Amino acid sequence: MTDVTLSAGAALLARLKTVGVDYIFANSGTDFPPIIEGLAEAAAKDIALPRALTIPHEHAAMGMAHGYYLASGRAQAVIAHTNVGLANCAIGALNAHVEHVPILLFSGRTPTVEKGRFGARTVPIGWGQEMRDQTSLVREASKWDYELRFPEQVTELVDRAHAIASSSPRGPVYVSLPREVLCEPCPAEFLDTSPSMTAHGLHASPGDLAGLAARIARAKLPVIFAQHGAGSAEGFAALARMTEAWGIPVCQYWAGQLALATDHPMCTSWDPAPLLAEADLVICLGVLAPWMPDAHTPQPDAFVVQLGPNPLSIRTPIRNFRADMAIAADTGPALVALEQALSEHKPDAAVRARFERVAARNQQDRAQALAAAAPDDAPGMTKAQIARALSDALEGDHATVLSELGCPMPPMRLTHHQAWYQEPHAGGLGWSLPAAMGMQLADPDRLIVATMGDGTYMFANPVVCHQIAEALELPILIIVLNNAEWGAVRQSVLGLYPEGHAARANQVPLTGLQPSPDFTLVARASRALAFRAESRAEFTEKLDQALAHVRARKGAALIDVSTRP
Repeated sequence: MTDVTLSAGAALLARLKTVGVDYIFANSGTDFPPIIEGLAEAAAKDIALPRALTIPHEHAAMGMAHGYYLASGRAQAVIAHTNVGLANCAIGALNAHVEHVPILLFSGRTPTVEKGRFGARTVPIGWGQEMRDQTSLVREASKWDYELRFPEQVTELVDRAHAIASSSPRGPVYVSLPREVLCEPCPAEFLDTSPSMTAHGLHASPGDLAGLAARIARAKLPVIFAQHGAGSAEGFAALARMTEAWGIPVCQYWAGQLALATDHPMCTSWDPAPLLAEADLVICLGVLAPWMPDAHTPQPDAFVVQLGPNPLSIRTPIRNFRADMAIAADTGPALVALEQALSEHKPDAAVRARFERVAARNQQDRAQALAAAAPDDAPGMTKAQIARALSDALEGDHATVLSELGCPMPPMRLTHHQAWYQEPHAGGLGWSLPAAMGMQLADPDRLIVATMGDGTYMFANPVVCHQIAEALELPILIIVLNNAEWGAVRQSVLGLYPEGHAARANQVPLTGLQPSPDFTLVARASRALAFRAESRAEFTEKLDQALAHVRARKGAALIDVSTRP
């Protein structure tokens, strides 16, 4: 691009393409003229850019970027409108931060001058949207932040933002973009050069892995807790082989991602208590909270290992789980290397006996979970029954299921490392629907199913999400498990006050969502196929129709199914 000059807005977009960004999820505002003109300018000059998508709400933009990364492993960009758009990004930034999902988050900044410079303030909101510290809206959720000061910074600034976001432990970064800076001319000679810096991973030392392997080999009752998957397909396969060979149960307590197939002989129930009561070696694999300290605790003489990209969760103020050994490493490569280190040891008869004992217990627990999800004659369906019916219908598909207070994991048969995602531990609701759309965008041939409660469906801003799904022709299946209440809040109240006034009266204030809207009308407004199901027979019939619709890539489909406790 020698002797070519672009606006800084166009240069920013072009550099995002160079570092590997495929999509820009954007909701525009009055600070966007240099961005929009930059898109047109780059097209006129035949300069490659990421595909820019109009996303009518920033929460959806953040969820789509999150889901795109889960499916592809590549960080994407979100551009929002000044402080108000950035405020709408905050929940998504919190979700991405807690889940170590890299997102390049940008927002405009109201022009810093009132006159005398191209791009200066031209409308009253230029004053109304000014903040002393706009970045404070997302600073705690960002690994790094900056404000573009001069147009010649664009190339190195984008390189640095992408490298930091994509380095372990991964996470979102934020850059504010003053309008008048984006309007300035920028030399383009370096825009298509290789990035000036690259992301780094984290790798466990051979000594640490050898020491951990030796502890596994001599442990009497080891256990693994996993919450954020196994890191990769290779890590998933290594964990499956390793735990089977060494008879190590894996507890996926409050898992956000699958680490071990649900039908694997070492996949245990969600209850940490019996495992911690006997374990002499506890390995916490990429976990935030492996158990609840007021209910569970390891044995005093147990050896506790924290392994993952952020083993001590250093940006979480209070997290006092033991770490007799902390190994900072990307989970997938660490599991592959640990399996290799274990090849220096040979399982003995005691290990084989442990495997048989643990496998028998797990088989019994799984049978009970499936029995609890079996059909019955009661009106409506439980979440477990819906999950089992969905799992049966997906048999043979290389599908991905997202659950946001939706279908629970235990009754489902989930067999690959991208089979399952649950809502982020940050608790920013409305995540699964836009995340499913982002995953579908990244992997068009995969069947994506987003399951959620009725409250979380409303949090997702469904009118916006359905509009996006229609505009981008995204054939996702949406299942709303509708109990007409904040079920999670109800359970939290009853858990803390089992004999309290709310429990005795069976009336839990501030949890009701009645009357329930007709969600099928919301979906049909954007030409989605939509059904309401009140019974198991209706649900299975409509599920078959909805799956046929999305498999044929005819668009999105929604089933609003009535649920009971």
